[in-house]
Amino acid sequence: MSYSSLDDLLSVGVRGRRVLVRSDLNVPLEGDLPNLRVTDDGRIRASLPVLRKLTEAGAAVIVMAHLGRPKGAPEEKYSLKPAVDRLAELADFSVTFAEDVTGPSARERADALSEGSVLVLQNVRFDARETSKDDSERAAFADELVELTGGNGAYVDDAFGAVHRKHASVYDVASLLPAYQGDLVKAEVDVLQRLTTEPERPFVVVLGGSKVSDKLAVIENLIGTADRLLVGGGMVFTFLAAQGHSVGASLLEEDQLDVVRGYLGRAKEAGTEFVLPTDIVVADKFAADAGHETLAADAMESGQYGATGLGLDIGPESGEAFARHIGQARTVFWNGPMGVFEFDAFAAGTKAVAQALADATASGALTVVGGGDSAAAVRGLGFDESSFSHISTGGGASLEYLEGKELPGLTALQR
Repeated sequence: MSYSSLDDLLSVGVRGRRVLVRSDLNVPLEGDLPNLRVTDDGRIRASLPVLRKLTEAGAAVIVMAHLGRPKGAPEEKYSLKPAVDRLAELADFSVTFAEDVTGPSARERADALSEGSVLVLQNVRFDARETSKDDSERAAFADELVELTGGNGAYVDDAFGAVHRKHASVYDVASLLPAYQGDLVKAEVDVLQRLTTEPERPFVVVLGGSKVSDKLAVIENLIGTADRLLVGGGMVFTFLAAQGHSVGASLLEEDQLDVVRGYLGRAKEAGTEFVLPTDIVVADKFAADAGHETLAADAMESGQYGATGLGLDIGPESGEAFARHIGQARTVFWNGPMGVFEFDAFAAGTKAVAQALADATASGALTVVGGGDSAAAVRGLGFDESSFSHISTGGGASLEYLEGKELPGLTALQR
């Protein structure tokens, strides 16, 4: 694929032009209305370099972004204002906020926007046309967004976390303006190409998270490509059950058992080794203060909680084994926590994997943290972002790229 880059746009010149930028400000919030606050500003900080480049070059920047999954109408809990407030705190340029998407506030503030300043529109998903499957509806919304540029605009997509969506602000706008790939999107694609095009071996993939069904396609695509697939998190219990083990009351997708058995069989023939935990931290309930014990993965119902026990983390023996495999790798991709890392008692497995990736980075390996909960975990557990080769801002987009799917937001940017 060939794309026009942000540097290409800057070489043409942006001074005095309004540039539409699709950023990723979809950050977690906590608190009660109206005092919501950002709990992880990683995506906001990742959006700053492109906005800074454009403002320093004299552009008037109009940012489009989403937060959460509103149902096509304004909902205060999904307002971008808390994210914009945090952006303004971090930025060294002027940031203002429109109270609507393409309505009177957006038009008035876009017309008044000065060179070197940024205007952030309200959540684009407050307009149902943004995510519509009707091409004409999305096109009409895209026309309104483009009108905000005043006729001499350009479009920069810097929201990798949204490139797998065929949405108006990601896909349709790119056909109406000169379109360019933002630096963040470029960095993401460059890293993923390294993972999928002759990665340096051994190539180890660590998969976690709650559901195996969320990862089926990427597992399918990685069998025969990855040297080892390390599996943890809630999804591991479907793997253990597929091997004939009892998993108590742990998360289990019974409808995927045959699929998983098929993967385990095919992997041996394809030269990919599945590595599953040998011990599990089993709890009496899903809570931070839950009673818990560590049991062998093939004897989860043998403890004090019996068939009611819940597996909430991989055990210490498994954490050490996973760390050894990661330490032997030259390329590592990690998506999904090993346990309920938000609870201190069940964070050790995720911390062991994160530390192993950090150590591998220091030894010269390419280590990629695949966004979403994995990115939140490394920051929440106190790891410096520079400890990893790359932390993705788009977990879902990363997985779909590794699945071999066409990503509409990237297709729209092709020259």
